[in-house]
Amino acid sequence: MRFQVPQFIEIEDKVFGPFTFKQFVYIAGGTGICFLLLYTLPRFLAIIAVIPVAALSLALAFYRINNKPFVQMVEAFFRYIIGTRLYLWHRTDKQVTGKAPLARQYEQIKIPTLEGSKLKDIQWSLGVKKDGVSE
Repeated sequence: MRFQVPQFIEIEDKVFGPFTFKQFVYIAGGTGICFLLLYTLPRFLAIIAVIPVAALSLALAFYRINNKPFVQMVEAFFRYIIGTRLYLWHRTDKQVTGKAPLARQYEQIKIPTLEGSKLKDIQWSLGVKKDGVSE
């Protein structure tokens, strides 16, 4: 039996002409809010209010940051602003003695030095003894 495997599942379908359903909703909503503002507010105030609403609706419909929709960035912004933050401070050995615990451990490790010819250096790095038996 042959089964058809869906392809291009990341790409949304174009429902309304060149727009996807989400793009159409963002543009239609922004257009509706702009018309309401134009008919309810005085002309000067309406133009000042329409510009950010139109910019936001166009950004929601088309703008992508790091190949992610702008709406995800707006959602992450509001979650960050509204969400709680927990700051913890732990006293470490570095603050008490002046050196971090890892720094003290590195001081205790003896690093072998390579001396002699290049052949001995290669032999040491491969772990081969003189009699041919590896370590």
